Amino acid sequence: MKPCILLIEDDKDMRELVSGHLEHTGFDVQSAEDGIKGQALALQYNPDLIVLDLMLPKVDGLTLCQRLRRDERTSGIPILMLTALAGTKDKVSGFNSGADDYLTKPFDLEELQVRVKALLRRTDRAPLGTNHQEILSYGPLTLVPERFEVIWFDDPVRLTHLEFELLHCLLQRHGQTVSPSLILKEVWGYEPDDDIETIRVHVRHLRTKLEPDPRKPRFIKTVYGAGYCLELPTGAKIKDYQAILLKSRMDKEITQDQATEPASA
Repeated sequence: MKPCILLIEDDKDMRELVSGHLEHTGFDVQSAEDGIKGQALALQYNPDLIVLDLMLPKVDGLTLCQRLRRDERTSGIPILMLTALAGTKDKVSGFNSGADDYLTKPFDLEELQVRVKALLRRTDRAPLGTNHQEILSYGPLTLVPERFEVIWFDDPVRLTHLEFELLHCLLQRHGQTVSPSLILKEVWGYEPDDDIETIRVHVRHLRTKLEPDPRKPRFIKTVYGAGYCLELPTGAKIKDYQAILLKSRMDKEITQDQATEPASA
């Protein structure tokens, strides 16, 4: 059975060019010319991957991406964004809305094909743990690949596919500095130009979920000019950090409660 790709693109010529190339490559392609139809087809076909333009009529691509990520029926579908907006802020907005990859126009059809296949490979990757040398647990961290989840200081934390793959990549080299080029190759499945912003966004998301204070990371450290390093506590230090993490969570809950309290008359 052919993998199904949903292409959401308002430009007719671009839509026909991309869909024709993907069909020739061996994919079943469904197409939509606006955001509303695109969301409807995503629910109808449950595609293996969505190729999403940003500048769409009716519902723009960023809004649609956010809607797809919030809906349990479509939240796990990998999304590749296509756009003429090539700035760093545009890429950050795309990744923050839930995109898995980002390709700027004009692009080479062969590069599109490589990225589509890389996303599909990552989604259907073989379960972790088949290699006896592979690290799945260290200190307070345990990976649960079946659910793309981690046990972090005894508490389950749900991650996106990309966040899980990134953390897995760092865990295999615990205590070592991992270069951006190696991360891009191992997590994204291809070797693009040095697109460090792609990694920064997802590291930031991981820190938000795992660090007591994401602005002052203790575990996922930046080695400036070289990459990232995962440093996890062991032994007695685990309890010390667990107390710090618990206090951080309690402080956040208090802040949230205060923000929702009605103002006094």
